[in-house]
Amino acid sequence: MSKYILRKGDKGVWVAKCQRHLNEKGYSTSVDADFGPSTEQKIKDFQKDNKLQPDGIVGKNTWKPLLELPNYCTDIEQKYIIHNGNKWPINWDRVVLWNEPGGLKSDRGCYWDFSSKPERKPKMFVNHWDVCLSSEDCANVLNRRKVSVHFCIDNDGTIYQILDTQHGAWHASLNKANKESIGVEISNAYYLKYQKEYVKQGLSERPIQENGLVHGRVLKRFTWFYDAQIKALKALWGAIHEQHNIPLDFPKDHNGEFCTTVHEDCKLGVFEGFCNHYNMTNRKIDCAGLDLPSMLLDLKKFK
Repeated sequence: MSKYILRKGDKGVWVAKCQRHLNEKGYSTSVDADFGPSTEQKIKDFQKDNKLQPDGIVGKNTWKPLLELPNYCTDIEQKYIIHNGNKWPINWDRVVLWNEPGGLKSDRGCYWDFSSKPERKPKMFVNHWDVCLSSEDCANVLNRRKVSVHFCIDNDGTIYQILDTQHGAWHASLNKANKESIGVEISNAYYLKYQKEYVKQGLSERPIQENGLVHGRVLKRFTWFYDAQIKALKALWGAIHEQHNIPLDFPKDHNGEFCTTVHEDCKLGVFEGFCNHYNMTNRKIDCAGLDLPSMLLDLKKFK
């Protein structure tokens, strides 16, 4: 059975996601990652209101309206991200911490544990794509490979914080950069052949990126981020900027233009601002096509 099809008796990350989106849409239910009678009834109510067969089973036709970002203020409780055990507000409703029902977690032994160390003061934020079908898959892969990252952004724009930013994540390919940075993995399988898998999740096919310039060449067409993911990423950048005072700046080449290849300061861990994984090493291409200058300018306008 596909993990994207939910029914009474199911448990786990996808059930918690379903419950959170029910609450977001006004169908109040407990978020406990357990698909019980209450969740089933709320799903039936949601299905009726959306002119779907009210069978209480969450398949792709139910996921589709459930996953949509609301176009109104939901007035859901303030969400937070965590640094050194302390809460910092973020202007985004879809945020899940590692210790919440359906949260994702980095395993011990996959990162530097700085719990008893002086407060870490990261000065660089690194963007990645995960080449996975979901953030749950990404977290599992990271733990299996004994590496880590602080945040994952799922296809629906849910930000999962999987590690306190006080700790040093192993994500940027270079230890100097790891010690000075915070990282995010944005869910995107990259290869066009996986489009049908997103449809199974109740999503539309992914946008296509045709202008992914990196290391002096344009990549072949590949899948791109959903609009909800871009919005979530900007909200995360804004919160990180406010929390850690990381400048809203991007790596520049010798002409002062956006650097789309390895940048020496990023490589050495001395850059201050927001960059992509490819700025660390020419063995990486993520996130080619992500327009840091225009996105950061948008954030500056709304500060």
